[in-house]
Amino acid sequence: MDLFLHYLSQPYLITGIVYTLLITVFGLGGGLLMGLVLAGMQLSRFRALALFSRAYAIIFRGTPLILQMIFCYNVLPMIGIKLTAVQAASLALALNEAPFIAEIIRANVIGVDRGQVSAAQALGMTPGTIMLRVIAPQAMRSMVPALGNEAVSALKNSSLASVVSVQELTLRSTQLASATFDFFSIFCASGLMYLVLTGAIAVIQIVVEILLDLDRPKPKEQLARFFRALAPGRTVAPAAVVPDAVNPAALIVESNTLPPASAKVAAAAASSDRKARAARLAGNVDAVEVRGLHKAYGQNVVLDGIDLTVKAGEVVALLGPSGSGKSTLLRCINRLEGWEQGSIHVGGRSLALDESGRSLSPRAIAQMRASVGISMVFQQFNLFAHLTAKENVADPLQWVQRLSRLDANRRADALLERVGLSHRADALPRHLSGGQQQRVAIARAVAPSPAVLLLDEPTSALDPELVHEVLEVIRRLAVEDGLAMIISTHQLRFAAEVADRVVFLSGGSIIEEGPTGELLNRPRHPLTARFLSKMAAE
Repeated sequence: MDLFLHYLSQPYLITGIVYTLLITVFGLGGGLLMGLVLAGMQLSRFRALALFSRAYAIIFRGTPLILQMIFCYNVLPMIGIKLTAVQAASLALALNEAPFIAEIIRANVIGVDRGQVSAAQALGMTPGTIMLRVIAPQAMRSMVPALGNEAVSALKNSSLASVVSVQELTLRSTQLASATFDFFSIFCASGLMYLVLTGAIAVIQIVVEILLDLDRPKPKEQLARFFRALAPGRTVAPAAVVPDAVNPAALIVESNTLPPASAKVAAAAASSDRKARAARLAGNVDAVEVRGLHKAYGQNVVLDGIDLTVKAGEVVALLGPSGSGKSTLLRCINRLEGWEQGSIHVGGRSLALDESGRSLSPRAIAQMRASVGISMVFQQFNLFAHLTAKENVADPLQWVQRLSRLDANRRADALLERVGLSHRADALPRHLSGGQQQRVAIARAVAPSPAVLLLDEPTSALDPELVHEVLEVIRRLAVEDGLAMIISTHQLRFAAEVADRVVFLSGGSIIEEGPTGELLNRPRHPLTARFLSKMAAE
């Protein structure tokens, strides 16, 4: 035991620890930098870069680290690159770790929900902003355990540096044991030193995970919990229950509850209002213009010659069976999807081609989305999982519209209050109900004051009891904001109340379109009549 403790304090072994740490730090640091580059190459749109990165990974994952160290120390000097033993070992470890770290990074990047990427694109974020603000923060949290494991592996692999005569811990332990013949005590001491070092890495990993934990209570709340723990007998007054948004529909008297005479007057007034609104809209400029749009996935034609014009301030409902092309049409209008033939103009400008007729780059498309003012609300909400409700609304205003933090927060507070969620501003998306998430998504979409708002089945992912609250928010936006809206929906009653015009699609083509009341009550095409009859029966 005395010998064991003696070896633990031996300067000879402690110097070996210093070399071990140097090789590990330099190897991991270099491997992380190279891994970022290799991961970026694999995720790149350029196939040659991806192939090079794959080939590198195959070579350096497929050959032993000990051979790579010998190569760096003995072969590189033959071509004029002279390195010390520590430099050669560090370089070899970095080259070896790079493909493993690259795969960790790449796996966690592609593991981020693609819906969030689409939402970021729809808000006008450039590819760089999406990577920095949406993907990287989420990928970083999930890759910490794997990187911690890789750090432990690199620390243990540093022992192979002894092959190029680096005086690291394992080599010094071997030399000391050969001189004293006390193998057991020396290698037990050496093993304990490695255990302390790897334990330190584990502690660092735990601390980082705690710091990155989104559910970790804020310092003020932690302090409050601490004081409550000191006085366990005291009861904390329950927080006031803040109700969800007051349902405006509860304040509206349905027409079918009125006496017959009053119902007829209300219906006549509504009809007159619709005619007056239609006359006003007819004089507005075109907000969206789609001409001859063809879109196919392989042999499957999704959109077959779509022609559609939407006036500024007009609300258009897209109806049709599943697979009719409604969602694809909306994604094409927002340039989340490309197409083979035809053209789309939003606000008189193309999101596909520049003034010279050349295809826009992803960055230029993002800037064009923000410039023309087009936003989208998705079926699956697609809120940024690492941001609170308020941050989901406010942060894109800073990243894209370049608003100050103060102005962005004010805008977010006003919109969350408008949709009845001011009391949930600091909640993460996973702590919100489906209806609340969709209302936050709607607030985020209208925050930049777009000219055109696309809504793709905004209630399809909701439980029936949550549908009404979301539809009510959309209804108020249509009435109060006067946005041009294109809404893909199966809610016939909602379409009847909100839409100025209904477009019926089937098989990728527009079968019939017309004023809402006329198409829903007197469809001309048999397919439309059959669809409406089926939907009314459900």
